[in-house]
Amino acid sequence: LDAPLAVRSVGTPDAGADDSEPGTLPVLDCDNVEEETLTWGTLRATHGAASLEYVEQGVELATAGRVDAIATAPINKRAIRRAGSDYAGHTGLLADRTGTEDYSMMLLEDDLRVTHVSTHVPLREACDLVTADRVATTIRLTDEALRDLGVDSPSVAVAGLNPHAGEEGLLGETDGEEIAPAVERARAAGVDATGPVPPDTVYVRAVGGEFDCVVSMYHDQGHIPVKLLGFDREGVSGVNVTIGLPIVRTSVDHGTAFDIAGEWTASERSMVDAVRVAARLARRRSEG
Repeated sequence: LDAPLAVRSVGTPDAGADDSEPGTLPVLDCDNVEEETLTWGTLRATHGAASLEYVEQGVELATAGRVDAIATAPINKRAIRRAGSDYAGHTGLLADRTGTEDYSMMLLEDDLRVTHVSTHVPLREACDLVTADRVATTIRLTDEALRDLGVDSPSVAVAGLNPHAGEEGLLGETDGEEIAPAVERARAAGVDATGPVPPDTVYVRAVGGEFDCVVSMYHDQGHIPVKLLGFDREGVSGVNVTIGLPIVRTSVDHGTAFDIAGEWTASERSMVDAVRVAARLARRRSEG
């Protein structure tokens, strides 16, 4: 890699933690990839299977208490599909392996935090997933996650689905029939929730400090504002936190970028931030 860093293979995470020297990176090697098959930017089913094995190993270590958190690099969805997996990415796998029914994705970028009612599904399906129960659950998970992050009295904005949050039914009924009741349910449970807020202004208000997090209704509604703030020509930043899990899991806020693999132009910012957030969350959980 032409980096001033020594890589050392270890058999257990304990070995890596106990005797690693500064400038040495201990790597828990699953020994599931043949070196001669490694080609930059090449999609292989065997590599998809290998990446899944590493994720599962991380989950096993975290649930057993042998590591305090896991921070994942991006996984190639097409590679894991070729390997026979039905998962769209890490999140569903993590939920299944930890027996978690209610979970969501939170993105963090400086002054903006966003959670999602749905993520990796087609937009037509995402609209059908905006139900009062699902929105209420996401609001609850958001409030709990913000407290984990150190926000003592979270204020949660809930974005509308339709333009102008439905304009009192003129532009769609989902906002009034599903989102508004979910917000009322959350408020009755003690959550400081506001909504549905028109989605074209809610993020500006959140960045301005009015809200600690925005509950978005689908993938792009939440991802676009975060990536607008976190992506630039110098690199990418932003952290993905899977909320609702019994373990701490963070990840980068970008994909595998096979198109630039081996060109040494990728930014490390998001990965560094993901590790730092994982450490902070793990520390807060250990402190009770």
